[in-house]
Amino acid sequence: MRLLLQPPVLGKACVAAVISAAASYPRLMLWQHQPAPLWYLEAIIFFCSIMLWSFVFAWHEPYSGRPVFVLRPDPAPWLVATVAGLGLALINHHWLDPVLRTKFPEEYPSDWLHWLAAVLFLLAFNQLFAVFAPIDWLMRLTKNRWATATLTGLLAAGLLYYKIQKLGVTVPSGMLVAMLFGRLLAGFLVVWFYLRGGIALVWWWGGLLESRLALDLLK
Repeated sequence: MRLLLQPPVLGKACVAAVISAAASYPRLMLWQHQPAPLWYLEAIIFFCSIMLWSFVFAWHEPYSGRPVFVLRPDPAPWLVATVAGLGLALINHHWLDPVLRTKFPEEYPSDWLHWLAAVLFLLAFNQLFAVFAPIDWLMRLTKNRWATATLTGLLAAGLLYYKIQKLGVTVPSGMLVAMLFGRLLAGFLVVWFYLRGGIALVWWWGGLLESRLALDLLK
């Protein structure tokens, strides 16, 4: 735990938290039913991001053996991420999104401003909360990549199930199973991407998945 309190770690975490809070602002500003004032939500994002980024900067390199930002990337993981990202984006666009849009219309951007805000929030905080920090914490806890991948996938599936239950919308059981399995599989992939290509590769993967939503805005 002493690594979390090192000045270089806290310094980088604070800078990254400022960027996360700033990039999250458009999404929070466009939130129709804000449960608290905007400044309060921004403060929560900022202080939570400090802790989450501390996990990343303190534990990623010692336990993965790779830097957080890979300056000389291996082209193989980028090729796999590109093919897998585009493939999943097409599957979602043609089969899942048309059904889910009718059940969760608020989860889909209605214009370019909402799409850009959603992409920025995904890259700035969502992936930090659901991918980067959990993976590095689990790597430190288990010291096993398979255990980390399994638990990360289960976390992603659990968050999706909780979100569906909270929205109170009925989803056909077959589709729900497919969605949860897809999240579990994506958890394994994203761990591999993160450990091989760092943050930039996961950002690329997430951006490709979100690009499918821009196709509907072009119509």
